[in-house]
Amino acid sequence: MLWWGVAATAAVMVWAAANWASVWPVLVAVLVAAVLGGAGWRLWRAHRRAVGADRKWRQEEEARARELTMAEVDGLSWQEFETYVADLCRRDGCTRVVVSGKSGDLGADVVGYLADGRKLVVQCKKYAPQRSVSSQDMQKFIGTARPEHGADVALFVTTCRTFTRAAQGLALRQNIVALHRDLLGAWTKGAHLETLLPLNGRGTGTPRRTRT
Repeated sequence: MLWWGVAATAAVMVWAAANWASVWPVLVAVLVAAVLGGAGWRLWRAHRRAVGADRKWRQEEEARARELTMAEVDGLSWQEFETYVADLCRRDGCTRVVVSGKSGDLGADVVGYLADGRKLVVQCKKYAPQRSVSSQDMQKFIGTARPEHGADVALFVTTCRTFTRAAQGLALRQNIVALHRDLLGAWTKGAHLETLLPLNGRGTGTPRRTRT
């Protein structure tokens, strides 16, 4: 097999030498294509790396900006936090927004109506970032949001980073929107409420005509 290979290679070289005028343009074209292809591949890889680095930087900057805004939110009292959430609802087109601002509100800290007429009931919990919303907190809200207040969309919004696994499970099973610190940060930075409703719990309610 080795001798056959050597013989075939020699035959090709002899043929190429005899037909060099026809062969060399093809060889040059192949070489140029290989060089251009290699350069293009390297440029594509460099572009991918640059795009990935830029995307990572933007995400880090957005997270940093959210935290700066959330630092201001952390400085609010619980009454001011409820008013702030109500203002966010108004900003996103909610109407007839009312803030309870008192204890004994049965979980309805903020009440309003979405643009499509669904009734929105919001429970606001001003907790330290490292805390978690417990299943007891979620159970209380579930027990009043729809039975007592007739919510079409029940929104539990908090300044802490997480809901416990039990609380999150309740939210998903009972169609409660669970908005933790990161999603609240996105809301404060301009994300529309309607885009946040499906992200952490189903909580989309049933569309119906605007009430009068």
